Amino acid sequence: MWRSVWRSIDRFSLQHFKYVINELRQIKVVDRNNREVVIDLLQSLVEIVTYGDRQDPMIFECFMEYQVLAEFVRVLKISRNSRIEAPLLQYLSIMIQNMGSEQAIYYCLSNDYINKIIEHTYEFDAGDLAPYYMSFLRAVSNKINRDTLCLLVKVYRDVVTSFPLYTEALKFAHHGEKMIQTAVRALTLNIFNVSDDMVYQFVATPPASKYFSDLVHSLREKCILLDGLVKATEEKYTDQKKRDILLESDKIIDDMYYFKDILSVGESRLSKVVSKDLLSLLVFPILLPLLQMQQSNGFHVSAVTSLYIVSQLLQVVGGKNIINYVAVVLLYPYMTLHIRDAIEGETTDASNAYSFYNLLHELEIVKFFSLKSEGEEDVNGNHVSAHVESNASSNSDLDSFPMDGDTCVERKGILAYINSENHILLFASLFLLLILAENKDLDSLMASAIGLSEMQDTTKYDISASLVGKSNILMRLMPQVLNALLKVLASQAPSCALIQLHTGWFLQKLLSFQGNRLNDHHLQLFNTSYQRSCERLQKELDGGWFDQILETLRDEWANCKTALEEPLQSKNPLFALELAFCQQTTDGSTTSSKFSWQTMVDAVKVFTLHVQLKTFIVKGNLLENPFLELTSGPATDSEISQSSDLSSASFGSEVFLGSGFPCRIAFSNAGVRDIYLIPVARGISGKLILAEKHPFRSQRGVVIAIAPLAGLSVSFDIGKADSQIVFMILMRSTF
Repeated sequence: MWRSVWRSIDRFSLQHFKYVINELRQIKVVDRNNREVVIDLLQSLVEIVTYGDRQDPMIFECFMEYQVLAEFVRVLKISRNSRIEAPLLQYLSIMIQNMGSEQAIYYCLSNDYINKIIEHTYEFDAGDLAPYYMSFLRAVSNKINRDTLCLLVKVYRDVVTSFPLYTEALKFAHHGEKMIQTAVRALTLNIFNVSDDMVYQFVATPPASKYFSDLVHSLREKCILLDGLVKATEEKYTDQKKRDILLESDKIIDDMYYFKDILSVGESRLSKVVSKDLLSLLVFPILLPLLQMQQSNGFHVSAVTSLYIVSQLLQVVGGKNIINYVAVVLLYPYMTLHIRDAIEGETTDASNAYSFYNLLHELEIVKFFSLKSEGEEDVNGNHVSAHVESNASSNSDLDSFPMDGDTCVERKGILAYINSENHILLFASLFLLLILAENKDLDSLMASAIGLSEMQDTTKYDISASLVGKSNILMRLMPQVLNALLKVLASQAPSCALIQLHTGWFLQKLLSFQGNRLNDHHLQLFNTSYQRSCERLQKELDGGWFDQILETLRDEWANCKTALEEPLQSKNPLFALELAFCQQTTDGSTTSSKFSWQTMVDAVKVFTLHVQLKTFIVKGNLLENPFLELTSGPATDSEISQSSDLSSASFGSEVFLGSGFPCRIAFSNAGVRDIYLIPVARGISGKLILAEKHPFRSQRGVVIAIAPLAGLSVSFDIGKADSQIVFMILMRSTF
């Protein structure tokens, strides 16, 4: 009887749902006294609505009839310093995220309730409200499509005049918390991918379009900060500075991937405004001063950082427009000069010479060169616009370019860095040209000018073969480039293994383009470098880590082959910044065991690299690992019986105990054991062998441990009184 009276209430019933709604309607003011009660009511409403959306249609009909979303709006308005906003937004996010039916989503986005919640005046400075607010906006954006997006915008004469979901989210675009920035970007991409024509017009038109220029300005600031870290690292290297550089470069790459996602939407107006901002605010301000075509206008970064940023942009963002804009700017001086020479020498028809300018018109690059950003002058307008607008019958525009002959050209622009004595600038500039040359979006005229394209189609712009051949930049400079790379390899003071490995990658890449041909001088340089790599490895055979060389060869052979075969698009341009401080990484004494180990590993790396390069030069392919058959497993009986030479002793092998010192050693896990300590020396290096006496052979022992000792300078001063005692201090290695 009593059980039926006190029967539990079904908290997901329609009756209980109405009860909760009525309870919430009784609330006239939300303050700290009733805050928890209101939170419980909101939670119950969301739980029941979520259940009803999937299980009970009557509940959602009641939700619409009672206009429950209006109650959420009312609660926000009657709040008096209750801090109810965060839990209210959280429960709303949960409810919207879990709605599955199109009817429920359509209703929630209609009647302007969501917009009122979005536009409510919040106090974001107090507490952690911003993450809940952005989570709510993101949840809404996840549910929009072409049928529901119109419910969130206000339109006048087919023009969007207000879009609170988008504009309010952009206010947090540069929030200090990474999670909020990510939410903003996810929200904007959700909106862009809906493919609504009026919304595209809204986001691509001021003032909403200012968001993209602000993003580029933020990216510029990150580039300046990265450059400052690079310059500080050149003065003094620390592991922390390296971590800072990696962290800052990751931020730059994240921004670039966001731009790539926007361009991948494929909407022309969106792509145009983003490309324009990237080119006019980032690419041109970097490239034009770098190529000595314009003075810097307040945005200045070092050459190596500039080359890194542009290379990273081409790799990550790419796209036909950006690729070709960068190519035109890089190659403009050389194309202009060779066209002028062709006209003056009457080696080709004058109309062919202006094919390059036709390309400028096709790309509409004149507009970008004459763009003015706030506080900046025209971007190289005198160099390009004058050429394009000039009369074809006049060569004054060509004469105006401040260059005189090929020699001068090769000291200007991008070739100034390719011909630089600084191998880091050589690598960075060459890498940039390779990215352009191998990009499928590069215009055929530009690909022919660079000279590494496998198919140089000159029919599109009617360029004669003689003109293309003469303006073939990299192929003309190939002997100089190969010479510079081989000089790095053969340098008297051996550079770090990382520099040599990158040098080998570039060599292998360029040789594959020109059929592995080296002239006699180049072969002499390579043979000199190869001989020095052999000498370095030979020297390590007398070092303290000589017994680890074979194992290291096996590992580094595979690593070297993988590094040389790395595709261009997979290679991280960050290597240029890493090389700037790779020669500063020596810590501590050069006689330490850690330094000796690294010296041995570097010698093996460099030797392996040279063997692979030699094979590639001779045969055109890389060697497979010849050490794969060598294993480090336990020795067989036959191997044990033959391992009497102490210098070649390994774990588990038998050794002669005649030169050993008998002693008792206490092991932490094995107690006290009778052990023979056998020193093995070669020059100033050696090792200590711990051997346990063989149970059946009195003069033989089994090796249980080997400790390499590098950089030894051992002397014994044993008096008569203690002639049977050797004092040793055994320290745990920090390596």
